[in-house]
Amino acid sequence: MRFRAKFHKNPKAFKDNFSTQSKAYAVHRPLYPENLFRYLVGECRERKLAWDVGSGNGQAARKLALHFDRVYATDASSAQIVNAAPLANISYAVANEQAPELKQRSVDLITVAQALHWFDLDVFYAEAERVLTRYGLLACWSYKLFRINSEVDREINSLYTDILGSYWDPERRLVDTGYRTLSFPFRELRAPRFEMKASWNFDNMLGFLGSWSAVAHYKKREGSNPIAENAERLKAVWGDPQEMKEVRWTLSIRVGHIH
Repeated sequence: MRFRAKFHKNPKAFKDNFSTQSKAYAVHRPLYPENLFRYLVGECRERKLAWDVGSGNGQAARKLALHFDRVYATDASSAQIVNAAPLANISYAVANEQAPELKQRSVDLITVAQALHWFDLDVFYAEAERVLTRYGLLACWSYKLFRINSEVDREINSLYTDILGSYWDPERRLVDTGYRTLSFPFRELRAPRFEMKASWNFDNMLGFLGSWSAVAHYKKREGSNPIAENAERLKAVWGDPQEMKEVRWTLSIRVGHIH
C-alpha cells in the first residue's frame, strides 16, 4: 500500500518555524539513539505500521523503517518533507496532527520526536486513540540544551536565555519541562533513560545553533544573525575550532498504551 501526500487541516494554526532553515535542520540535528528504538519495538506486539508525527526531515522515521514493515511520516512543513531522505518502506505526507488516510486500529506505534509541544493535544490524542491497535504504543520525546563542558555550556546558556529568551515561542517552555506538564491520557510506562551523543567541531555547533527556531525569529525581527554576532565569544571558550568535542543531550520521554 502507498500513501498519497495531502494537506490535512486541524483547528490549531500551524506555526511554520522550520521551513526557512529546513536544510540546516536536516544536516545539523542530532540522531536519536538506537537503544531508544529497540526499547519501543520491544514494547510493541506487532511491527506492521508505525506513524511518525511531526517527522521533520524523517530522522526518527528512518530508524523506525529498520524495524517496521511500513512507516507513515507526516509533518506540517512541506519544506521539511522535501528534505526528508526517501526509503522504500517510508511514505511521507504533509499533515498536522491527524492522518485521515490511516485506518482505525491500524497503527502499532506512534512516535512524536521533539514536536508534541506544537500540537493541538485534544485533536492529536483523539487521533491516536482512533488509529492505534488494541496494544498499540504512543511515544513522545524531547530534548533540551546540549551539554559539552562547563565553559561552553555557560555561553550556550547565556545565548539561549539572555539573548534569545524573548524570541522563543511560548511552547518551548513545554520542552524545558520535559513534557511533564502536559496531559497524557494513556496507560503510562516507566521508560529507561536515553541520551543522544554526537561529536562536533566548532562549525558543527554553529550549524546546530543556526537551526533553532528562535534564531529564525531573531533574524526576522532584528535583521541580523545572533549566532554570527556571538561567534567570537563562543570560539573563545571552544578553543581550536577543529577540535572535536563530545556532545550530549538527555531525552525526556513519555510512553504509554491505550487504556
